Amino acid sequence: MIARLLEGVPRRGLVALAALLLVLLVFPAFASGYLLAVGFLILYFAFVGQAWNIMMGFAGQLSLGHSLYVGLGAYAAAALYVHFGVSPWIGLGASIATAVLAGAVIGFLAFRFGVAGVYFAILTIAFSEFARIGFDHFTWVQGSSGFFLPVTNYAANDLWNLRGSPTMFYYLMLGMTAGAFVLCHALLRSRMGYYWLAIRESQEAAQALGVNVFRYKMYAVMISAAMTSLAGIVFAFYYNNLFPEQIFHISRSIELILGPIIGGIGTLVGPLVGALLLTGLAEGMREAMLQLGIDVPGVKQVFYGVCLLLVVMFLPNGVWPPLAKAFGFERRSTDRGER
Repeated sequence: MIARLLEGVPRRGLVALAALLLVLLVFPAFASGYLLAVGFLILYFAFVGQAWNIMMGFAGQLSLGHSLYVGLGAYAAAALYVHFGVSPWIGLGASIATAVLAGAVIGFLAFRFGVAGVYFAILTIAFSEFARIGFDHFTWVQGSSGFFLPVTNYAANDLWNLRGSPTMFYYLMLGMTAGAFVLCHALLRSRMGYYWLAIRESQEAAQALGVNVFRYKMYAVMISAAMTSLAGIVFAFYYNNLFPEQIFHISRSIELILGPIIGGIGTLVGPLVGALLLTGLAEGMREAMLQLGIDVPGVKQVFYGVCLLLVVMFLPNGVWPPLAKAFGFERRSTDRGER
């Protein structure tokens, strides 16, 4: 199975991935607390970008309300932990089930009744807004006042309850990001992955060839929702507070999808490259400005907008495809999206 997954992957690509993994593994040993927090954010956005990439990059379904699944996963696990003392690893089942159910409802309404393109994107925004308004008035999780998780100790690492140091969360996020990369690589090499690519390129042609378009688009939505809800759990237990206005807002969804758009939609490495460029450069620029005594509100959002504009104008396929071609990292295959 491993040999099949690695088939066609250039040796230099494997070496580069191994080197990157090694750097990420030793990074906490040399990083300050601030750099460790930035590293965590990069991995977080790489993970959720990979999850969103399944829907848009692989199956061609544009979601602009992906913060819905982050919020549902976060609130489900956090509420079970605070009210009943349930470990987030046990609450993980409820978080995934809640997000998958929401994704299935959205997918069923859209795909069964022919809602596609920009209208599907609007539908995803609408559900995210419904959740934001609903949780604003959901007193069991304190509504708009914010839901806070108890923090007892940062020194001792309790992985079972996700209570511990930033280093523990960094390695947890690193493991999740690596796992998402391997999972997405395996999905692309599977029959379902080829069906997704066929649907993305031409839904009518795929249907004419016998592909059950409704079923495989539903699979894409539900898998993406499940993965995104995992990120929501880590988000909740890392920051220890949840506000509906913050976690369900459309600006949060836009943040989640910028990584794969900048890096390269439909590619495996694109979400990681995009997250590294956007988060790393934005945080570096903000820190440099603060060192100079300059504090401009919204400067990060302006930076995101400039990056997106430049990519749309000069690199419409994202940053990663030309880099992969220049350094010989492309797969020895004609399959689109497998890079």
